Amino acid sequence: MEDKKSNINKVTVQIFGEEYVVKGPENPDYIEMLASYVDRRMFMIHQRNPNLSTSKVAVLTALNLADELNKLQEDYDDLVKALEEERKNRMG
Repeated sequence: MEDKKSNINKVTVQIFGEEYVVKGPENPDYIEMLASYVDRRMFMIHQRNPNLSTSKVAVLTALNLADELNKLQEDYDDLVKALEEERKNRMG
């Protein structure tokens, strides 16, 4: 049996001026890409609201990302429904 711990990557990333060590089974490049995305989004929020604390910037960023995820999930669900309907219509 394969030891799962041997598949865990440990990556040091910078997000909003802070260093974080992220551990997970994902590819290190993928983890760095996600961290870079969050970093950019936090700086965008900070530019529009320069007086907010880091924790408030983080919460607003999380809310924005959750909104994007929810809208993408709704779009995905609508697409799956449309594909299922088309398949039903073709099969008669």
